[in-house]
Amino acid sequence: MANGRVVRTADRTIGSRQLAALLPAEVLARPGYRALADAVRTLILDGRIGLHVRLPAERELAEAVGASRATVTGAYDLLRESGYVRSRRGSGTWTELPEGHAPVGTHMLGGAGGYSADGEPGIDLAIAAMGAPEGSLTDALAWAAPRLPRLARNPGYLPFGLPDLRTAIADRFTRRGLPTRPEQILVTAGAQQAFALVVSLLCRAGDRVVTENPTYANALDALRHARLRTGSLAVSDAGWDMEIAESTLRQTVPRLAYVIPDFHNPTGALMPPEQRLRLLAATRRTGTWLVVDETIADIALDVPAPPPLASLAPRGGADHVVTIGSLSKTHWGGLRVGWVRATAKMIAELTSVRVAADMTGSVLDQLVALPLLADLDRSLPARLEQLRARREALVAALRRHTPEWSWQLPPGGLSLWVDLGEPVSSALAERAAAAGVNIGRGARFGVDPGTFEHRLRIPYTLPPDRLEEAVRLLATAFHDGVPLPPSVERPHWVA
Repeated sequence: MANGRVVRTADRTIGSRQLAALLPAEVLARPGYRALADAVRTLILDGRIGLHVRLPAERELAEAVGASRATVTGAYDLLRESGYVRSRRGSGTWTELPEGHAPVGTHMLGGAGGYSADGEPGIDLAIAAMGAPEGSLTDALAWAAPRLPRLARNPGYLPFGLPDLRTAIADRFTRRGLPTRPEQILVTAGAQQAFALVVSLLCRAGDRVVTENPTYANALDALRHARLRTGSLAVSDAGWDMEIAESTLRQTVPRLAYVIPDFHNPTGALMPPEQRLRLLAATRRTGTWLVVDETIADIALDVPAPPPLASLAPRGGADHVVTIGSLSKTHWGGLRVGWVRATAKMIAELTSVRVAADMTGSVLDQLVALPLLADLDRSLPARLEQLRARREALVAALRRHTPEWSWQLPPGGLSLWVDLGEPVSSALAERAAAAGVNIGRGARFGVDPGTFEHRLRIPYTLPPDRLEEAVRLLATAFHDGVPLPPSVERPHWVA
């Protein structure tokens, strides 16, 4: 399928017109065999073409892209040599991954950043999250240990979540300005599971959904795996254009809209209150479910933490809003505790979907989460101060090593959305990986293929010395060997 949608792997094949619709416009305009091979490889790595899917015959693809058969033959040869496809006489050409490559998404979850060419441990900038605060888990485990035996007398199946934790999450929403009852909370194994459950309940294959563009890469993966038609609401350095967003919602009438209004991932933008009101009204008019991701809402570095978006709706006007969050960014990603806040009726329906998937979450994780959540207002300021220092260290390193790059300093969140000034993000990410720096290239965050090739998302979640080394290695890769496309001239940039 086109427009950023994943090809259905269940079909086990992709037609020539389908593949042509996924290719970037510049490849179709000047179809060279290397550019064609690179584009198909990117589609495989991004998950837009599934694994073990049969590609079109050479003659059919040549006609679809307006190239010679020799061009397509050369592209397929390159893909075979690099391990991205395999061919068998009589059965066609099938997609696969080279030895040592992980499926889409998993490269962002390696935890160690891989290794450089000389075998030294790498630096992981693919994940925008910090380690647990010093001593917090030890203290929480000590609090939970004497309380666990009482819970262990029961079977341990709590599909809605630990009752005390549901109450604590509801109370926090209420204190933030959105009155919430415990029966409006479902505890999940992180915000990603929360989002996947919401999509599974509300959407069917082929439904139209919209997300911001760029947006959180793993949310895009979830939408593609659900085989949904994805449209976009643009987010630039200046933020959201709400007139275009309202027009998009009015014209497409999507089933679901997914937004990150609080320190948006990856741009760091913060949606103003008046735009939140317009978004609430627009989605209500079109009958669109509005899924608000608050995972980063507490990471407010230069401004007060915003209230829940749903709290701005007039009484009874936010029943179409579903809010998801987690402790992954404020505490630790290894503690798999997230939640959904919605109407009590939807929570009951979501729990039925959840039971079919994993029956219940970890009671031990939820018990450990209780003191962490209760202590959040006291512990968070030190966490934010540490992030401010690391953001300052990253900015200083970028100014020192890559003065030609540019960015907007976000008022919160965990990363910079850096403009390289050249469409070389994927090539730079590959060269950086060879040097031991794992980083999220811009295309991973785009709804449409080939977009944001001039961007990198660089988190400031590592210690300053690691950020300094990472930027130094990125700068070396950028200055000493990232090839430019033949048609692109190097522009002059001022940071």
